This record gives sequence, C-alpha cells and structure tokens, in this order.
Amino acid sequence: MPVILPLRKIIHIDMDAFFASVEQLDRPELRGRPVIVGGRPESRGVVAACSYEARRFGIRSAMPSGRAHRLCPHAVFIRPRMVRYREVSQQVMALFHRYTPLVEPLSVDEAFLDVTDNLLGEPSATRVAETIRREILATTGLTASAGVSYNKFLAKIASGYHKPDGLTVITPAQTEKFLAVLPIGKFYGVGRVTERRMHRHGIRTGADLLRLSREELVSLFGKVGHFFYEMARGIDTRPVSPVRERKSIGAEVTLSTDILDFSRVSAVLDEQVQRVARALAAHRTGGRTLTLKIRYSDFTTITRSCTTVDGFFDAADMLRQLPHLLAATEAGQRKIRLLGVSVANLCSEDEARCLRIRQLSLPFPAR
Repeated sequence: MPVILPLRKIIHIDMDAFFASVEQLDRPELRGRPVIVGGRPESRGVVAACSYEARRFGIRSAMPSGRAHRLCPHAVFIRPRMVRYREVSQQVMALFHRYTPLVEPLSVDEAFLDVTDNLLGEPSATRVAETIRREILATTGLTASAGVSYNKFLAKIASGYHKPDGLTVITPAQTEKFLAVLPIGKFYGVGRVTERRMHRHGIRTGADLLRLSREELVSLFGKVGHFFYEMARGIDTRPVSPVRERKSIGAEVTLSTDILDFSRVSAVLDEQVQRVARALAAHRTGGRTLTLKIRYSDFTTITRSCTTVDGFFDAADMLRQLPHLLAATEAGQRKIRLLGVSVANLCSEDEARCLRIRQLSLPFPAR
C-alpha cells in the first residue's frame, strides 16, 4: 500500500460526550445517569449531546428531544450552557499548545495536533498522546479519547475506535488490514446518505472500496471519488493547519410551532437577517453568497442561494435578495418548522471592491 513520505506524527483528541460530561462534572448527582443536553422533551428542540448512559437507549445527537424522551423517559434534560463549555474548551486547547504550536481545532471538543516535532522533544507520538490525556483528566476532571497515526484521516478514525477514554494507534504497517475490515460508514466523509449509496453498489467495507479503481469511483460518486480512492489506501496529505478559516456566518431558528402564514415567515427571516448582520459587523466581514434554509414540517430541508459581485455586508444587502430566494420555495404553501439565513464566500469590503473593479475592467468592444 502506498504511503506518503515523509511520515508525520498526528494526534486527534476528542473529548468524550463533552457537553454531557461537563454537566456531570458540575453536578455529581448526574454521574451514571442518562443526561441529554438540548431542547426540553415537550419542545420542538433537538438533542445537542448526550451521555454514554443515554446512548445505550439509542439516543444520538440531532434527534428530536421528544423522541429521545420516549426512548428514555427517565433521562435528565439540560439546556446547553455554551459559556461553560467554551470555558472548559479553552483550558483544553491551551493545554494542547504546551506540546505543539500545530493545533487545529475542529470544534470546542476536538482538535488535530502535529507532534512530529513537539515541544517535549518526545519521539513517540503515542507517549505524547498518553501524557495529554492524563493532563486533561488532571486539569479538567474529564476524559478524552485519542487517535495516533501518520495522517489526519487515520488519526480521526482511530480516536473514535475505542471510546470513551480510549487510545488507538494506527501505524503504516497496520493501515491496510485496519481499513480492510472497517465498515464503510466509519470512513471520514461518509455520512448516512453516502453510506446507503455505497451499500447499493456493494461497498460495505474498506476492502470493497479498495477493489474499485479511481475511474470507477469518480463515475459512481463524482469528484469526491478521488477522495474515496485515496482514503481506501490510507492517503491523506492535508497538513495540520493552526488557523482555520471561517467559511460562513449564519443564524437559524427552530420554531415553537409550524408556521404557514407568509408574513410570519418574512418576520422570522428578518430577525435572522438582523442576527447575521450583527455577526458580520462583529467580524468586520461580508460575503458574496447568501443562502436561505427552510425545513418544512415533514423535516424536508431545502436551501436556496445566490451569489453577487457586490456582496452582502449588512441587513439591507441581504433583504434586497431574500425575497427572490423565498419566491423559489413553497413558503406560504407548506408549513415550516425551521428558518435560517447564512452568508458564505466571506470577504472584506476591500476585497469585494477589488472584485467589482476587476469586473468593470473586462475588455469592452471598441465603439
């Protein structure tokens, strides 16, 4: 199996059931009990996170809270406390930087670390991972799982292999055998929809994926087929990037009751636009793509987008285009449970101005 050289030493750290574990840490009486962080069961909210005790009942993130309550009526439901979670996250991220400056956070509770040249001078990435896990426990009282390998893809798979409080190492020599028996749904980038598509084509494990040529995978899955081809061979050349570029800024709301009235839809969207506008101003940025997100009462979710050269920098910019996007939906005809607005292709006003100038500088036919 081809391996990209030189080999790096990558660790993926993932906090165990982070939100729920923080709640159990702060409230010892919740330890050992099924804890669900998210909306109340009588509300239309969803599960943001849950403890491992709750997962034994089939509860998972993004599940409607009402369904979670039916699966586990004695579960403890807690509203999220993002300020507290960010506080603990900052402790953990600061700890990572004691070992390497190459830390790439993926969210508040997980990150990649490149420890090829680490601040301990420790040649073993496994020992570094063990040390970090011990220090997380000593500092926060929480457990974390770690994956160690020679690239990000394998390290991330490894961190989820023995959860909670686990450590898994995938060496170059182990890669082919490890991936061959791995269920296709465990591969990074393979969600439920893609997993079902792969099953229809007889792809159920890494060994099945490995049998297909690059051309066959591209034919079946489009450009992402190149990514699947390399995944099956344990190839991932992406570096650990300490600065992750924000890709979009948005706001959305799950409504307390489904709404059909078009004027009410417009009013809710105006509220989301104002939230996005404040966030854009806080980050001193804008974007060239505006997206409207709607989830109907049957949970069908659609998006409608438009891209402009002038960009979207404030509420007025968004409100000029939003009616056109809304007209391309069934708002006013189908009941709606969620509405959202986001701005992507982020840029500064100077960048947008430069783009407009380039557009105006295109050659025009001589008169």
